[in-house]
Amino acid sequence: MSSRSPDEAREVLDRLEAEHPDARIWLDFESPFQLLIATILAAQCTDERVNEVTKDLFEAYPTPADLAKAAREKVQEMVRSTGFYRRKTESIQKVSRALAEEHGGQVPDGRDALTDMSGVGRKTANVVLGNAFGQQALAVDTHVKRVSRRIGMASEKKADKIEKELMELLPEDRWTRASQLLTTHGRRICTSRSPDCEACPVSDMCDYYSREVA
Repeated sequence: MSSRSPDEAREVLDRLEAEHPDARIWLDFESPFQLLIATILAAQCTDERVNEVTKDLFEAYPTPADLAKAAREKVQEMVRSTGFYRRKTESIQKVSRALAEEHGGQVPDGRDALTDMSGVGRKTANVVLGNAFGQQALAVDTHVKRVSRRIGMASEKKADKIEKELMELLPEDRWTRASQLLTTHGRRICTSRSPDCEACPVSDMCDYYSREVA
């Protein structure tokens, strides 16, 4: 259960907005298809590395049909540096095949249709819905999970349960922006190993700070 009230949670977002006005998703993309594939590749990999990989990947295979029909070994080699490259290659080719054969080559803009495709979980679907389609969706990545738990906006350990907590705590019209702000804060200040609590604009509202630092 969250230790923050809805008013406190909104205050957290307001302060993070002031601190990180440039917050955004950090994966480069030009279409919903590109964001979908990039998000799958970003599992347990840095966005910076994924951006390097997808630049060449989408140049070689610009459409779902192209990627679906590509030689598996060639795709594996292109995505190798993102880690778990065999599994990721299988996932992105399965998704591309589903898009080409079942959705007319277009990424669907509904959560159920997205998660019905093999390799697309709720977080990935929410990233695409929120950032490619402009819908309100809370994508709980590793940064959102860490930061929301440290501040006290969430208490659960599993991403889907954290998402539910945040959805109940935050106003719906700020769900996508909350994901961007919490992720950016986690990348810049509230890092995994050495959080810069002295530079944090919400340290006075943070359970981790009061427990471990203050």
